[in-house]
Amino acid sequence: MSIYRELLAQREALDRKIEEARREEVSSAVAKVKQLIAEYDLTAADCGFKASPALVAPHAGNARPPVAVKYRGLNGETWSGRGKAPRWLTNLEAQGREREEFRA
Repeated sequence: MSIYRELLAQREALDRKIEEARREEVSSAVAKVKQLIAEYDLTAADCGFKASPALVAPHAGNARPPVAVKYRGLNGETWSGRGKAPRWLTNLEAQGREREEFRA
């Protein structure tokens, strides 16, 4: 067996040991945190955590806020810059215009 393959095998074994040690230490840390929270009757706010937005004000129907306009065409067309470029912009680019000319 080559030295290279031996080193790869050692690295894989070490990676497994590292992951197992991490899991054990995280489990221990979580248990300690839970014990302290119960002992002192702490809340998330006491620990400096913000309340989850889902708990504070859930969105009606998971509606997302509109995305800001990133590009504006000659005739008032708009594009957020997400997804496939609109036809008005690709036509202008085909005519030699630069996309940055239309940055809003």
